[in-house]
Amino acid sequence: MSEGHDGRPVPLALVVRTFDRPGVLHALTSVILEHGANITYVDIAERHERGSTVYFELEGVGEGNADVVIRDLEALGIVDEVERAPSFARIYGKRIIVVGGGAQVGQVVVGAVAEADRHNIRGERISIDTIPLVGEENLAAATRAVARLPRAVALVLAGALMGGDVARAVYEIREKGIIVLSLNMPGSVPDAVDLVVSDPVQCGVMAVMAVSSSARFDIARQRGRRY
Repeated sequence: MSEGHDGRPVPLALVVRTFDRPGVLHALTSVILEHGANITYVDIAERHERGSTVYFELEGVGEGNADVVIRDLEALGIVDEVERAPSFARIYGKRIIVVGGGAQVGQVVVGAVAEADRHNIRGERISIDTIPLVGEENLAAATRAVARLPRAVALVLAGALMGGDVARAVYEIREKGIIVLSLNMPGSVPDAVDLVVSDPVQCGVMAVMAVSSSARFDIARQRGRRY
C-alpha cells in the first residue's frame, strides 16, 4: 500500500453501486471482513429508485489484493458495479472548518484559501469549509459537530461575540484533538481556544499553518497566545 503526503498509508477507495434494500450494507461489509480489511470510512453517497451508491475507504488491503476484493464484491447478486476512486484524503485532505458571522467568516476564508493554495501547490491537500451561523445554540452544535466530520483537524470561530455553551463545546472538541482558533472578541470563547488572532485574514493563514505538514509552525508553542 502506498503512502500519502503525510506518510500514512493511502486507503483503497471503492464506489459500490448496489440495490437499496435492508441487509445490503451487511453483505458488503461481510466480504470486506473476509479479506481482513479495516473500514476507515463509509458513506451512502446517493439513494434513488434505481439503487444506491456506497463509498468505502479501506486499510489493510495490499495492492495485489485490491482486485480480489473488487471481484468478490461484484460477485454479490446485489451489486451492479464496483469502481476504484481516489480517496477523499488524497483529493481534499485535511479540513479546516470556519464558523461564525458571515462577514468575519468571509475574511478568514480569504486568508485560509490563499495560504492553503501555497501548500497545495507543493503537494499537500488542505480544504476549507464554511458555514455562517448566529445564535449560541447553533454555534455550539456546529462546534461539537466538527469532531464528527471526516478529516476535520481544525476549527476557526469567527464572530463578534461568543461564549457560554460555545466555549464548553470548544473544550470538548479540543480534548478530541481538534485545533481551535478564534478571532479576538467579547465572551469566553477566546479563553477556551488554542490561539486568538485579531485580524481575520491572518487568522485564516495561521489556521492553515497550524495543520500543515510542511509549515514551520508549532501550535503547541503558540497555545494561549493572542495576536
